Amino acid sequence: GGGRKTFRALLALPAADREQRGGEGRPPTDVASPVERGIFWSRELEEQVPLGFAAEDAAAWLSAARAARVASLERGGCGRSSNRLALLSDGSRACVRYGINPEQIQGEALSYHLAGVLGMQERLPPMALALVEARGRQWEPVREELRGSHWAEGAVVSLTRWVDNLTAVVAPAPWGAEAGAGRRLQPLSAGELGGLTPSQLVELVQWSDLILFDYLTANFDRLVSNLFSLQWDPRVMRRATSNLLRAPDGGLVFMDNEAGLVHGYRLLAMWDPYNEPLLRSVCVFRESTARRVAELHRRRSAAAELRRRYRAREPLWARLGFLSERQAELLQARVDFVHRHIAHCRAQ
Repeated sequence: GGGRKTFRALLALPAADREQRGGEGRPPTDVASPVERGIFWSRELEEQVPLGFAAEDAAAWLSAARAARVASLERGGCGRSSNRLALLSDGSRACVRYGINPEQIQGEALSYHLAGVLGMQERLPPMALALVEARGRQWEPVREELRGSHWAEGAVVSLTRWVDNLTAVVAPAPWGAEAGAGRRLQPLSAGELGGLTPSQLVELVQWSDLILFDYLTANFDRLVSNLFSLQWDPRVMRRATSNLLRAPDGGLVFMDNEAGLVHGYRLLAMWDPYNEPLLRSVCVFRESTARRVAELHRRRSAAAELRRRYRAREPLWARLGFLSERQAELLQARVDFVHRHIAHCRAQ
């Protein structure tokens, strides 16, 4: 889900973000090389990555969506049958997701804000929480539709900006058809990038963030679910990747993150045999991502920073609550694991 003015450049970045995206003081990079210092995507290559959902645009849409009325609700286009496509009174559209249980909406919200902590929130459509109140101002125009939806009064749902003209994404090497041929995943490293086109390299930059993000959140409902399906469908890797779409400018959109952090953490034993090899298959990273992981590792602050951002930016956070103490420990442990993996790639 998204909107019309979605994929514009981030015009106003904080100084820290500008520095992380390629600030002053770095030595000049060989333009012909997509990788610098062995494990980081080059600044020139990163500058070609579509910047996705601009921070200012996202903030403006979220503010408008929270204030808008829901003008109509339609079935279809937003995943499971309990979800609806909403037309808002400001003219924008949003997917309204109603979780089978509250932890799915909680996982969606926390994953969105963890992406912000990691500096990759521009890859996720803007998302806000909303409270279902049939007699409330926001829902009054669709009171009759609510009666037919079987949504519980007082339930928390998510509003995710609708995005037009998205297309399916098939996983590239080393995660694509090669993985479906019965071979083990091979690490994506600097030595394997020769001969790739600029557009292929730009996509790989985004995939490296996606795989790291899905490991941290233990999200099994994307590439991991495809890998799992290989046992009975050898051609599954040639098909579209679940919950991942491409914008017309080539930017990847990380959709539907409700399996992350809460639901995924309950099922680690089942899915980590797929999630860990996926993480190990990446040995080239955005330097800004690696730096943020290193800071969260050094300060042991992953859950604290997520909580601070979530509480500051989501007015309804208390309705769903935060991670349990055990889940917070798991998040930090996974940050530490990613940090060790990046150090291993550097040593290689």
